Amino acid sequence: MTDDFSGLGLSSKVIEAVTAAGYTKPTEIQAQAIPHVLEKKDIIGIAQTGTGKTASFVLPMLTLLENGRARARMPRTLILEPTRELAAQVHENFEKYGVNHRLSVALIIGGVSFEDQNKKLDRGVDVLIATPGRLLDQFERGRILLNGVEILVIDEADRMLDMGFVPEIEKIIAKLPPRRQTLFFSATMPPEIEKLTKRFLTDPVRLQVARQNSTAETIEQWAVKVSSKPEEKRDSLRALIAKADGLTNAIIFCNRKRDVATLARSLERHGFSAGGLHGDMDQKSRTETLDAFKNNRLTLLVASDVAARGLDIPAVSHVFNFDVPVHAEDYVHRIGRTGRAGRSGVAYTLVGPADGKHLDAIVKLIQRDIAWLDTGPAPKSSAPVEDGATEAKPRVPRSRRGGARTRPEAATPAVEAEAVPAAPRERPARAPRTRPVQEAPRDPAPVEAPTVAAPAPAPLTARQLAGIKPPARPSRTRPPQQAAGQSDDSGIDSSSPFGSDGPVPAFLLRPTGVKAD
Repeated sequence: MTDDFSGLGLSSKVIEAVTAAGYTKPTEIQAQAIPHVLEKKDIIGIAQTGTGKTASFVLPMLTLLENGRARARMPRTLILEPTRELAAQVHENFEKYGVNHRLSVALIIGGVSFEDQNKKLDRGVDVLIATPGRLLDQFERGRILLNGVEILVIDEADRMLDMGFVPEIEKIIAKLPPRRQTLFFSATMPPEIEKLTKRFLTDPVRLQVARQNSTAETIEQWAVKVSSKPEEKRDSLRALIAKADGLTNAIIFCNRKRDVATLARSLERHGFSAGGLHGDMDQKSRTETLDAFKNNRLTLLVASDVAARGLDIPAVSHVFNFDVPVHAEDYVHRIGRTGRAGRSGVAYTLVGPADGKHLDAIVKLIQRDIAWLDTGPAPKSSAPVEDGATEAKPRVPRSRRGGARTRPEAATPAVEAEAVPAAPRERPARAPRTRPVQEAPRDPAPVEAPTVAAPAPAPLTARQLAGIKPPARPSRTRPPQQAAGQSDDSGIDSSSPFGSDGPVPAFLLRPTGVKAD
């Protein structure tokens, strides 16, 4: 491996920019990839995050693009990234290393105005950096023509697979010219990605600078046992952050986006400098939060896996896995945010009672044991208080039912236990009201009956005649069963002046078939 960039074949403009940025020695992936890219060969580069693979294609692309000129809506090169943050980071690399070039670079990502993007595309761009979804959207609008692409870069290919972008990538590649150079970079090489390389690359040079799915030796890894209760788990994290040695800044990873916002708010309430970063945030908020973390205005960045890949934040001292990642490969990418470029780093993983199988999968993948951190007996100290509180609760209903207020304080549990069933034994006097065997409750009934009927003795006879002795065949000439003193629909009182047994005048009879209300 060469000791400096001058022996890799890069142009003087590029070497000058790299030196000005403070880099003198290429990383392993850069030393292997740059010469092959300059020879216009297809490449499969397998390298873990933090190895400098972004510069391994940015630097030779700048050299190759020094000759030629872009045409309107026809980019000369295309770089596909799985997330907006990675796309923006590659754009920053072109700005940093391309200071001596007059190349136009366009960033086509979601959350940015179409109008601003269209202006750049209409002028013509040498480098187009895009996420797959937004690129296809612009293509369908007729704003981009891809038949002039000379170099295609697919970065973080395994992450593309995880996010479901493979169908979009296939559509994009189908629109590119067959005679092109393709650079394929991935941290891992699952079977699906292997199939893509066989379909779209021609005699590729395979480069692998580290063992697949390995973690950097510069990262100190710890596992910490925590409670499954969210509030206790957050308390354990805060204690861990407070006593972490040498913490200058840290990324805290959660599995779910909603937990990112919850944890960030919790840390802020407890006085920590913290902010959240997840996929549901608008692009402006995401950019502002990321810039604040990069510029040390924010100490703790709580993030979902959208920030786990390729973000170039070299000075991260610690990584905390608030949740154990479900996919073991994500563990490698998460903790790869620290210990970059030869620096040392520390990674803590909070392990709950249900996380054992995920931790075992991680250990099996990285082929390295993760030591358990002894956090002391602090979680157990609160147990007696909680147990005592649960024992005190049953005494409240006992005092209500057994009259514990009148009992002496020295009463034994046995005496109190007997006092509880004593109460129901004193209630037999109330029971005879519901027993049909005893006749006593029925005797007062005749006495109470006149009391109910007393207010209206006269109408009672008419009601009994109508209810007790109905005619065998109800006559149509008789009104319906109706209490005396009440009116039918005609408004005539049925109790007088004709009497209850006398003939009823015809003008008072209801028409046949009409029922009384």
